[in-house]
Amino acid sequence: MSDQLACEKFGRKDLTYQNWRWQPHHCDLPRFNATALLERLRNKRLVFVGDSLNRGQWVSMVCLVETSMPSSSPKSMISNGSLITFKATDFNASIEFYWAPLLVESNSDNPVNHRLPDRIVRAHAIEKHARHWTDAHILVFNSYLWWRQPKMNTLWGSFGNSDGIYKDVEMLRSYEMALKTWADWLEIHINRTKTQLFFISMSPTHQRAEEWGESAGENCYSETEMIGKDEYQGNGSNPEMMRKVEAAINDLKSRGLTVRLINITQLSEYRKEGHPSIYRKQWELLTQRQISKPSAYADCIHWCLPGVPDVWNQLLYAYIFNSSSHNTKM
Repeated sequence: MSDQLACEKFGRKDLTYQNWRWQPHHCDLPRFNATALLERLRNKRLVFVGDSLNRGQWVSMVCLVETSMPSSSPKSMISNGSLITFKATDFNASIEFYWAPLLVESNSDNPVNHRLPDRIVRAHAIEKHARHWTDAHILVFNSYLWWRQPKMNTLWGSFGNSDGIYKDVEMLRSYEMALKTWADWLEIHINRTKTQLFFISMSPTHQRAEEWGESAGENCYSETEMIGKDEYQGNGSNPEMMRKVEAAINDLKSRGLTVRLINITQLSEYRKEGHPSIYRKQWELLTQRQISKPSAYADCIHWCLPGVPDVWNQLLYAYIFNSSSHNTKM
């Protein structure tokens, strides 16, 4: 469990956020069965690729699987740079996370030291990352949070090469270029009879309480109930970006490669009470001064665990079993 997401451990008392599940209209999701998933993953790799929100979903998946395993069942956790691997030894099954917050190469690729004043992206370069996950059997991508700025400093060339060309590019255009690089790599390198591909839609934030009718200047801090308005949408998500993702996925489909878009956005929009707020530890515990100013220091981006990412994984679980029977030879 990541301390950044362990809200109960760091003092959160209201725990109802742990107990909600998602009930879609007109269908019932299958119950999550960790043993069935491990059997599906026997001799295989499930790899999450993306940012800290995708890492939170990976943590959720590892917890859902590991807590169902007998205490005598051997398992391991190995960290190797950008790649973290949980392995269930008896199944030779691995559930992995690879840090690539912009999918393509950037100056934020260090899994620890990545908070830089000037974010630079190589929108046409992905091989450094992709060689670590191309042979996986199930790939789960996301990339949204790190793009949320008006322009991206985009590099044509290599880091450290004096001949490189840097240009500020409108964010949506740079995002589109990165998605094309990602899609082109998948088309050429993915084994279509072996690998299932998924893309997780954007995870909404709840940083402005006035969006759901509370006082301006407040955020998700002290929220204990969901938003009850049907089809509520705040300003913490960018539909234009998801349209770019849909366009890239549709283009891949026209080239004979299927990527399933798992839409977690709307169900997560309601969950203003599901964030860590001040009940967390990232690198260090929050100071008393920081705790006293939740409007400035509350984390209303990530999600407590147990919590919302468990619901995302129930959807992913359903798609893995449904898609594999129709599209992919496992």
